[in-house]
Amino acid sequence: MSIENGKESSQSVDCQIPKIRQEVLKWNGWGYKDSGFIFRDGVMEFTGSRYSIGNLILPYFSKWIIDTLGCDFTTKNESVIEPRPEHYPFSLVSADFVLDIERTGITHSVRGDDRLFRSHGHTLHEIFDLRHGKFSRIPDIVVWPEKHEDVLTLVNLACKHKVVIIPFGGGTSVSGGLCCPENETRPIVSVDTSQMKRILWIDEANLLCCAESGIIGQDIEAQLKAKGFTTGHEPDSYEFSSLGGWVATRASGMKKNTYGNIEDLLVHVKCVTPTGVLEKFCQVPRMSAGPDIHQIILGSEGTLGIVTEVVLKIRPLPPCKKYGSIVFPNFAAGVSTLREIAKHRCQPSSIRLMDNEQFKFGHSLRAAPGFLGSIKDSAKSLYLTKFKGFDLNQICVATLLFEGQQDQVEAQEQKIYGISNQYGGIPAGSTSGERGYILTFVIAYIRDIGLDYNIVAESFETSVPWSNTYNLCENVKLRVSNECKDRGLKHFFITCRVTQSYDVGSCVYFYFAFNYHGISNPVQVFEEIETIARDEIISNRGSISHHHGIGKIRRQWLPKTISTNGINTVLQIKQALDPQNIFANGNIIGVTEQQESLRIKSKL
Repeated sequence: MSIENGKESSQSVDCQIPKIRQEVLKWNGWGYKDSGFIFRDGVMEFTGSRYSIGNLILPYFSKWIIDTLGCDFTTKNESVIEPRPEHYPFSLVSADFVLDIERTGITHSVRGDDRLFRSHGHTLHEIFDLRHGKFSRIPDIVVWPEKHEDVLTLVNLACKHKVVIIPFGGGTSVSGGLCCPENETRPIVSVDTSQMKRILWIDEANLLCCAESGIIGQDIEAQLKAKGFTTGHEPDSYEFSSLGGWVATRASGMKKNTYGNIEDLLVHVKCVTPTGVLEKFCQVPRMSAGPDIHQIILGSEGTLGIVTEVVLKIRPLPPCKKYGSIVFPNFAAGVSTLREIAKHRCQPSSIRLMDNEQFKFGHSLRAAPGFLGSIKDSAKSLYLTKFKGFDLNQICVATLLFEGQQDQVEAQEQKIYGISNQYGGIPAGSTSGERGYILTFVIAYIRDIGLDYNIVAESFETSVPWSNTYNLCENVKLRVSNECKDRGLKHFFITCRVTQSYDVGSCVYFYFAFNYHGISNPVQVFEEIETIARDEIISNRGSISHHHGIGKIRRQWLPKTISTNGINTVLQIKQALDPQNIFANGNIIGVTEQQESLRIKSKL
């Protein structure tokens, strides 16, 4: 670090994810190669030592999968092996374009494995297709800019050669946002921002940091922590997702109650578009200067340009960090408690409420206890059922994370536990709270083991007013359950958790899985049921998405989300910033819709 104009500037960074991502990450699934669930010697276990659950035997999880999803571990569906070089689609990029790239000194690759890795995110459809060797359209070339000026050069070359750019950050999209449009005839360039990974400066006086967009969450936090700071932004994917991706998708973090969502943290952003750089020239806490152009960039999902540099608010590391948990007699009591806590604006950094199905699922993700542990577990169950009258098939659990000054945390604990007591809630200790919070980072690995044994699974989320939160949760679960039964699905799982709290509403996460034994088109069936679930969400006053974004898979609900005039405004902004449709990933509004909507005349 060096000091300049009162700011510490940085020139280097240790990155946990290498440039050639497939060296440490799975090419056809979630996360690290050395981490994941496996079924071995008649029991489930989690490999590797990166997570607290690592190298543990999980007998309860094995039983839960069999009992709930009817899993048959005697038959395994192996993924195809990684394709050989000759099996990848031929690159459409021209020799002239490659020559111009080489003249810039920006590194690039036309290798099939580099291109394939950046052709997808992590929706069920994408991963299922990869495991079966299907990939109809992938980028034609991958380029790795190392600074803002490199991106300017690349965008200018794209305009010159009339090629398409799809920005690539951490690759964690669950909206189809990274998929190449199959009908795109122009060459497609994947601009991988991972080498734009520096914290450019830290301003301790104003509590700001400026970082390049390709830096991933765990890296920016590690560097800030070394200086005594944090952004506090911790999405479930923060191990792999990038700063630029957070901005482009309007991301939310688990600790937003204390630190805010990405739009609350953002102070300044540079976005390179085909018609120039979109940015403000004033970095102040607030200003009244017409419509906020940051709101154009936030949530633009790579359709307007590439985010290159971001200035974020930072905070000193909290001196006190404490976990907690609360057991409720039922889900309704838990929702009422969260609503009351929101009314008092005393939410801890994170508070998340699991329904009974998710509680049982999470409880299965533990090692077998020893003799004393078994006695302790039995005593807890006896206390809840005999002395408190709780039904183990109705109870739900909230996990909490407190961060701040010691006295603030203690006061917050007292108030929250006092409110929960009014609705029958019982404090359940810090161990369950910490375990529930940490398990968030391993849940994404479960889908891969499911696909090995005829289980398809996916999550989807929404935001909803408090007055509709409970009914939305119950109605969506009932609708999905009925659809599964009507389709003859014998083994399925639908669960939810309230994962974020606001003054006026909440964020709700659903997990859905079913055993597809005997079904020839499981992904199609899954998507049909998920579409019905999304319709039910909308009819219960839920949103199209709280933080995953629209991508391609939620475009159909956009007309129910914003008015025709609003859609036309989005299209006109696109036309002004990207008249040649260089950023043609098809997210938010597809090409056909763009062309048709631009012909719509004003009704005024």
